[in-house]
Amino acid sequence: MTENLNEQKTIPTNDKPLVTIVGVLGKQGLSAARTLLASGKYRVRGITRRTDSPEAVELVEQGAELINIPLALGYKKEFIEAFRGADAAFLMTPNIAPPATHEMELGKELAKAAVEAGVGHIVFSSLENVDKITEGTLSAPHFTDKARVEEYIRTLPVQSTFIYMAFFYTNLLEFYTPIEKDGTLVFPIYLPRDFRAPFVDPLTAAGPVVLEILSHPYHYAGKSLPVIGDIISPQEMVDAFVNVTGKKAVYSSAYTREEMLELFPEFTQNEGLVQEILGMVQYAVEYGYFRQDRDLEWSRKINPDALTWEQFLRTTGWNGEKRSF
Repeated sequence: MTENLNEQKTIPTNDKPLVTIVGVLGKQGLSAARTLLASGKYRVRGITRRTDSPEAVELVEQGAELINIPLALGYKKEFIEAFRGADAAFLMTPNIAPPATHEMELGKELAKAAVEAGVGHIVFSSLENVDKITEGTLSAPHFTDKARVEEYIRTLPVQSTFIYMAFFYTNLLEFYTPIEKDGTLVFPIYLPRDFRAPFVDPLTAAGPVVLEILSHPYHYAGKSLPVIGDIISPQEMVDAFVNVTGKKAVYSSAYTREEMLELFPEFTQNEGLVQEILGMVQYAVEYGYFRQDRDLEWSRKINPDALTWEQFLRTTGWNGEKRSF
């Protein structure tokens, strides 16, 4: 079960395992860093370009070491040094929007650098292989590329575990923000009204599962583990928002190409992005976000405090405004 973060034991700093986190100021990386540091049982070294940001200063004050390296191709030597001496690494690839296509190559470069540096256990944030599952009929490169990085890591001489994050609640705050019309908030959601899909808060859910895995590395070696906070439909999300905030709100479908471009005309500037989003949501609806043999209960069992959508709304105090993270 998950370590109780309120029951910290004093461990000499040099005796604590070191974990290098790639993209330590991203949603998942920040969650992992905060949770590992709060446990009192790990040292954290983070890779980020934003070493002078408020979040970076906060992590340094908590004891983290930060290294300034771009998450880009061509920095393998620097990555090796950042992984040097680490007992484990939490790897993820950043959001790489079309037309850029180097996510798989970057993931492989990071993994190879970690192995060459002698890292003992890699936790990688992966996703399902949409190309393989749909036999090439649908395309969602940011899913499939992560899956191919996972396949590559499994060939390396290193112990590894893989987490699969559900749709992010934060997508609705950052990218699909409600639009106010005549005093009502219109939620432009990329899924059909009554389709129940897995969602999660990456800012609070990633850390506890990484802590659980690193606390029991042999138990989780080789496993692929979904991370879920709630399984909920768009209409249920809007209803919960109305109940929590008292604001008027309605659902509006952004599931089809026509609907999405009507609600987000700026997307017409990036046809590759439109195709990728549509491929992702069509895959989720027709095949299920996760493969049928995945354990959808695991993350809630080891972290019963994972936020449901309603709890996320109450915790964040979100009232429909655009936010960035």
